[in-house]
Amino acid sequence: MDNQRQPLAERMRPTSLDEVIGQSHLLGDAEILRQIVAKKQPVSLILWGPPGTGKTTLARIIANEVEAEFIELSAVTSGKKDVTQVVEHARQNWNLGLRTILFVDEIHRFNKAQQDAFLPHVESGLITLIGATTENPSFEVIHPLLSRTRVLVLEPLSKDEIISIIKRALKLIKKTKNVTPKAIDYLAELSGGDARVALGNLELALSLSQKVTPDVVKAAAQKRLPGYDKKGDMHYDVISAFIKSMRGSDVEATLYYLSRMLDAGEDPKFIARRMVIFASEDIGLAGNGALSLAVATFQAVERVGLPEGSYNLYHCATALARSQKSREVTDLMYAAKDLASRYNNSPVPLHLRNAPTKLMKDLGYAKDYKWQADFKHQKGFLPEDVQDVIRLGKSNSKEN
Repeated sequence: MDNQRQPLAERMRPTSLDEVIGQSHLLGDAEILRQIVAKKQPVSLILWGPPGTGKTTLARIIANEVEAEFIELSAVTSGKKDVTQVVEHARQNWNLGLRTILFVDEIHRFNKAQQDAFLPHVESGLITLIGATTENPSFEVIHPLLSRTRVLVLEPLSKDEIISIIKRALKLIKKTKNVTPKAIDYLAELSGGDARVALGNLELALSLSQKVTPDVVKAAAQKRLPGYDKKGDMHYDVISAFIKSMRGSDVEATLYYLSRMLDAGEDPKFIARRMVIFASEDIGLAGNGALSLAVATFQAVERVGLPEGSYNLYHCATALARSQKSREVTDLMYAAKDLASRYNNSPVPLHLRNAPTKLMKDLGYAKDYKWQADFKHQKGFLPEDVQDVIRLGKSNSKEN
């Protein structure tokens, strides 16, 4: 294949660990990938990380360094039949004394039955499996397969690392003087830690102009797609950060994460529902109006929709972030749930039971109970064994 006709990102793909930029926590002298290559003893791996962080590159380098045949499948386009063919080929390699590394891109897209097909061959050593995924393997990869592999987490590349990759690419294609420093900085900023995005934007920008400035980069990149998947980890990470920012009363951070979710196309009703929960869970009795505001916001968003419903979301998020916080309702709820779970068969005290018949009254049902506001019965309102536990708890807490 003509090397010049390949995309720049492909031409820039490292061929040895020493050429890899980033992932120092996996590539240090004492780290696992360096040890695998040094000992030429491949192990089955799951590489988990965002796009453009080097999962495919590292898999290819490992196969090359340990002198194994590298077979690549994509879970998007492959099925069980393809896996069977790979296993048969690996068996032929085994008979010839050759190793086989099977790389499965987006392994999380294989269903349970397809993933099950790997198990006996990974366990026997017939194939060394390297799976790549952008999703949390704890949820997307079956446990038996996880137990037979090592999960390695790849981090998004830093801005400085992306800049280093861009400069290396410009040197390779002899265009160092064609791109201004500010344009390089902007390319790195837009990449979101994805080297492939940075190099793709660079290549397009160079095709648009002999001199690449930030304006040229902007024209080439158009709008960067947010690194956010409504069903992926980023979905949960960002909503978690949103809630924690409200809990910490940081308005700027709260609205930043809200903006990211809306920009990525998150369902506004999902955000509003989370604020309804937050109003009771984290504010509760410190601001009884918070729940009414959150519920009204959900109704407004449901009826108005976006983009106008954004006003309601930002209004509510700002108010909740600024509100005083209290976990009293939450603590009381969990304490009550715990008591109800441990004492779920405790008899209701007789004096709290209805007494529709004379016999029941004679037995002590509703005894000394008076129907009046704020009436406090001398025997209390809880079953006797539960009252004893609460008294003991209060006594212990005073002693401590």
